[in-house]
Amino acid sequence: MSHDEIYHHISPLSLYIKVFAALMILTVITVAVAFVDMGLLNTFVAITIAVIKACLVVWFFMHLSHSAKVTWICAAGGVVWLVIMLALTMSDIMTRSWVPRPDSWM
Repeated sequence: MSHDEIYHHISPLSLYIKVFAALMILTVITVAVAFVDMGLLNTFVAITIAVIKACLVVWFFMHLSHSAKVTWICAAGGVVWLVIMLALTMSDIMTRSWVPRPDSWM
């Protein structure tokens, strides 16, 4: 690979500050949502916010937006694997018969 083929993208500092501010705001929202009782929706909201935060980190801080296509494929493979693992975990949890613990166990 010659020196001319190497491409480096330099992002402005203001972009990183904006992304950091967005991550902090989403963290505050996550904490605020944790104190609101929405039933089963709490988990969905928390995971949705976590996915948005992960996308921001991967897109901007890990420079996926300026990476080669093979990097995109590896990132997509990781997301697919995560979805498979979450689906298998949720199918296991949803099919269990939950028995409440006796008071003496607490």
